[in-house]
Amino acid sequence: MKIGTASQTRSLGAESQMREPCPNIEWRPRSRRTGIAARKPVAVVTGASSGIGRALALELACRGYQVGLVARRRKALEDLASAIETHGGRAQVAAADVGDRQALHAAVQQIECALGPVDVIVANAGHGTPTRLAPLNVADVEDTFRVNVLGVVYSIEAVLPGMLDRGWGQLVAVSSMAAFKGLPGESAYCASKAAVNLYMEGLRIALRNRGIAVTTICPGFVATAITPMDAAAAPFEITAEAAARKIARAIDQRKSGLIRFPWPMAMLMALIRRLPDSLVAHLVGHEEGRSRPSDAPSR
Repeated sequence: MKIGTASQTRSLGAESQMREPCPNIEWRPRSRRTGIAARKPVAVVTGASSGIGRALALELACRGYQVGLVARRRKALEDLASAIETHGGRAQVAAADVGDRQALHAAVQQIECALGPVDVIVANAGHGTPTRLAPLNVADVEDTFRVNVLGVVYSIEAVLPGMLDRGWGQLVAVSSMAAFKGLPGESAYCASKAAVNLYMEGLRIALRNRGIAVTTICPGFVATAITPMDAAAAPFEITAEAAARKIARAIDQRKSGLIRFPWPMAMLMALIRRLPDSLVAHLVGHEEGRSRPSDAPSR
């Protein structure tokens, strides 16, 4: 189910083997007004090849950010970078699967070498696959958690040490309103987004006095490649561009906490959380044994 957004994990040795200091980074003093170095701020967006990630990268570039673009599809990232640069912006492509810890750290290091230290990380890459019962598709569940949960953890891990050293930054995770209710046929997706919400909440409290804003974005239905369980049942659906504008505004304002939109969908989800199971199953059109096409991943 795609309410919002959004490889094998490799074992690693010491963190120093994963991220070595980049000699090309110029560490400049921070502005007293903004706390950001006297340069255009750098924002890294994962899952930037399509959907919310692509729209957000364009929006941030229009707002003056240098943008690091991370996703698996290099050609799509290169096309996006060209579009940004055509309009006077600056972008750096770094192809990687967010579920691959080592590759993601290398991608972030490549971006920092080209653009400078990261001021904002947007862990947006997401994956949605139906949760089936007979047989239980465990491999799909593992992949969903690897991308949706560990992808967020790896993204934050790649930039948090530098942010702590500088005493400034913003961690943004694109979650989903699906985090607030387990839905039939979408157990793995809902659970993965709930895990993201709680992980970010804990970080927000822990970092409250460290100069780092922690923002969790929970969109409702957004028109992207990850389709809802019933493509016709997407109430209050918004475009990826509309979602990107709301997220970019939260970044500009350094909002910490949980941000949900659109408000009618937030109210509807609050109601659904209180309904009996039988009515929830009826509302989402779930029938035992019902099949549906697989959702398309968007990382």
